[in-house]
Amino acid sequence: MRIGELSRRTRVSTDTLRLYEKRGLIRSERMANGYRDFDSETARFVDLIRLGQRLGFTLGGMKEIVVAMGGQQLSTGETTKILQEKFDEVDEKIGELVELKKVLSELMAQACPLQN
Repeated sequence: MRIGELSRRTRVSTDTLRLYEKRGLIRSERMANGYRDFDSETARFVDLIRLGQRLGFTLGGMKEIVVAMGGQQLSTGETTKILQEKFDEVDEKIGELVELKKVLSELMAQACPLQN
């Protein structure tokens, strides 16, 4: 699929897709006319990258996941290690969000005691 179609499917600008490609997060093949041709699986990677970014992961951190998912010359052990590390990071972020929610709840209760 061409970059415009990928952009529509993922709701990500073509400039962002070009940046992802430049950073090695996604790959395309060049057609004879110079257009980029993306594999249909690329949309899944883009969705994952965007989700990771919304949750505070860097593009570098997301690249590790994409590389692991794509099986790009990694052993099963290397892939498992990368994914486990990201899994642990997600667990840590969940814990931090739960703690933040608790603090915000306490602050709301102090500010508006009648709302509880």
